[in-house]
Amino acid sequence: MKLYRLVTGPDDEGFCMRVSKSLNDGWQLHGSPTITFNGKTPIAGQALVKDVPDEEFHDGINLRSY
Repeated sequence: MKLYRLVTGPDDEGFCMRVSKSLNDGWQLHGSPTITFNGKTPIAGQALVKDVPDEEFHDGINLRSY
């Protein structure tokens, strides 16, 4: 099974730590990061993918558990 998620948030150390934790949990970067401005603060986004062998996709999957 292949999983996809988009990590978003203010462009700060917390965002970088969430992406770094995901990378260390086996997720891989998917494409380039993106950044926008909400009128007050920069908001960053990074797509991540993960292959999970021997699992089958279903609608109730909790992506945070992977």
